[in-house]
Amino acid sequence: MSGGAKAWFQSWLRKWNGPAGGCGAGLLSKSIGRRDALKMLGGGAAASGAVVNAFAPVNLLSGSSEEREKAVIDWKEFFKTNYRLMNDRERADTIERLERKYKLERNLDVKISTAGPLPNVLYGYAFNLSKCKGYRECIRACIQENNQDRASNMQYIRIFEKPMGSMSVESGDARYYHEVPAEGHFYMGTQCFQCDNPPCVRVCPTGATWKEQDGIVVIDYDWCIGCRYCQAACPYWARRFNWKEPTVPNEEVNPNQHYLGNRLRKKGVMEKCTYCIQRTRQGRLPACAEACPTGARTFGNLLDPGSEIRYILAHKKVFRLKEDLNTEPKFWYYMD
Repeated sequence: MSGGAKAWFQSWLRKWNGPAGGCGAGLLSKSIGRRDALKMLGGGAAASGAVVNAFAPVNLLSGSSEEREKAVIDWKEFFKTNYRLMNDRERADTIERLERKYKLERNLDVKISTAGPLPNVLYGYAFNLSKCKGYRECIRACIQENNQDRASNMQYIRIFEKPMGSMSVESGDARYYHEVPAEGHFYMGTQCFQCDNPPCVRVCPTGATWKEQDGIVVIDYDWCIGCRYCQAACPYWARRFNWKEPTVPNEEVNPNQHYLGNRLRKKGVMEKCTYCIQRTRQGRLPACAEACPTGARTFGNLLDPGSEIRYILAHKKVFRLKEDLNTEPKFWYYMD
């Protein structure tokens, strides 16, 4: 955006952004996606004028007070910076707006956390192939915990049913519909492996995805433009794209959320497993590990020599998928 256009936006916002419900809380003529705005901004001064027109205020006194308040929230949300560049005050203001937006749009009371990485913590996961029986309770818990789209049946976790002796994930069946465990088969779970060298991060053109200090690879949904480069780069099929506006009934929304985790997403953005960042940064297990009825899943701190996952890595014969790609996934498999 040109300096003149940016100055105009800031000046206009200061002028008209009065108290919620006042005449300054104007309705916007139409909504515009970040992807479309980037296209417009690439065109120089003329394009800047198009952006101004797209967000021009109309009849500042029309609409209900709640409609005017929502319009101001939408305006501020669109022009906020990337999460990593926000200071503490900006993050607090953002969370206040988003929680208020939940109330205005869906009459929901939601708490959104911005909790950062815990000190001296690097998360890792181990999956016991001997214990998993294919019940998929982990998938059901993940869907509920992470507010995944019900209409598309989105799932971060896949449980592959595989014939004994086969280690190729490609040969597995993740859509089995029969009683389990099936004779002559074993079960292998996949999800985001939170790679130490994540190829998805390198290809993102907007900096919308990155690796945190505790090893969790996160997404700022409001900076994702939906190019799906990360989906193509991931060798573990971990990224999911929202082709339509996600559907989660109000009574099924998990109100305990994290800005970089399970807050409700929108059409045209990527999402993925974050090791339930809203739980794990509070010292809790991911929903999948807590729900597993057979004890096949072990989650813990790789920096803690006394943790169960460190014991597994030291005393079991472990392996990781596609280690030759140098992605360094923090997700190991083993058998008793």
